[in-house]
Amino acid sequence: MLNKYEVVIGLEVHVELKTKSKIFCGCSTVFGAKPNTQCCPICMGFPGTLPVLNETVVDYAVKAGLATHCDITRIGRQDRKNYFYPDLPKAYQISQYDLPLCKEGFVDISVQGKDKRIGITRIHIEEDAGKLMHDLNEGTLIDYNRCGVPLVEIVSEPDMRNADEAIAYLKKLRSILLYTEISDCKLNEGSFRCDVNLSVRKKGEPEFGTRTEMKNLNSFAFIKNAIEHETKRQIRAVESGEVIIQETRRWDAIKGESYSMRTKEDAHDYRYFPDPDLATIVISDAKMDQIQSELPILPDERKRTYMEKYKLAADAAEQLTAQKQLSDYFEIGVNHVETPSTLANLMMTDSFKNSYGDDEAIIFKIKPEALSELVMCIEKGTLNPSLAKRAMGYLVEEQGAVKDILKKYDLEVLKDVERLTAEAEIILKEKPMIIKDFLGGKEKAMGAFMGQMMKRTEGKADPEQTEKVFKVLVEKFK
Repeated sequence: MLNKYEVVIGLEVHVELKTKSKIFCGCSTVFGAKPNTQCCPICMGFPGTLPVLNETVVDYAVKAGLATHCDITRIGRQDRKNYFYPDLPKAYQISQYDLPLCKEGFVDISVQGKDKRIGITRIHIEEDAGKLMHDLNEGTLIDYNRCGVPLVEIVSEPDMRNADEAIAYLKKLRSILLYTEISDCKLNEGSFRCDVNLSVRKKGEPEFGTRTEMKNLNSFAFIKNAIEHETKRQIRAVESGEVIIQETRRWDAIKGESYSMRTKEDAHDYRYFPDPDLATIVISDAKMDQIQSELPILPDERKRTYMEKYKLAADAAEQLTAQKQLSDYFEIGVNHVETPSTLANLMMTDSFKNSYGDDEAIIFKIKPEALSELVMCIEKGTLNPSLAKRAMGYLVEEQGAVKDILKKYDLEVLKDVERLTAEAEIILKEKPMIIKDFLGGKEKAMGAFMGQMMKRTEGKADPEQTEKVFKVLVEKFK
């Protein structure tokens, strides 16, 4: 049944900007403060107060637009989006309607080796609302600290066709924004939030189906689960003859299901009109040049460099450039080694990934110079990747010098012919079939012998020397 339908997905991403003060007042934006201690008459919407636009917000929004290949609106304005909800004390939100700062951009993604371009409809600035605190003994309370925190809303085209593409787009977009340093993009703190607009249609149909909007999605796992659940729900509804209602639905991660919150509004329901208290936004040539000059080298460009200059595989280059800290780490280390691919391979091992914590707060416990030293040992043949992974574990635990760790735990490739010969004789005595198989022309015999040797030497045996020793011993049985 699922194969008869095509899923159409568009995403709205709300990104809190990393400014010191709010968008229209001087209140702090620091996360985690005591409720209602970072608000003032302006962000609380008291009568007679006037907003003053934080210029850095515009700069950051333009930077986001340039980083995602958008056209920049040089003369823009801000509009009032009118609706009532307890977390919005003014009863309107200052946003942008028909003149967003950025429009018609794109983000390139790769899913299972297939490249795809996801269009960006618009990026506009707006103020965040307060936060409702549910499930408390007192009922529902409101924390207005978040009210007035600057946001950019990034609206994609409905170009995604499954959950994997949606997650790939979100991860790539988050990566780009982290490179620009306009936001910390912490999903667990709500500074990178996503609403999913989803509809289904039978394959080959030109018209979109009726879409629903999914909210309360604050992790990639929740987003993936919500998309897959909503896809099945809508297909079942269509198959049974039900009419899909345009509505906003809330995802319950504990129950693994969604429920209706309200009928989805259209733009005219919000009665947008220009905010009379705010001046026109004008972005000069000098300002554009300044922001352009501040853009870092972004993931796609770094990926191309890694593939062309360092001859890395596309998958390796993709992984290393997904996070700026990881890419910066690689660029420090690569200056000390002769084989960048060896460094890249070590950085993609679980041993290395486990050493720097989670994606939200990367702290490298192995210095790039230390990892480069391990690579140089591999290049010289005194270490192999398996031993290097063990060395990384000890480096994390003890924070010692590489040479001291290698010496302390005897982590060096075994090339001594006498010791290898002694070990080989024991193996062949215990496993005489290996000799018989080898002399009988079975190629797997060498692999079996090598496996036994690695087991006895704890992965230290040098493969080349081991093979020579084996062939010398086998000659005696001919």
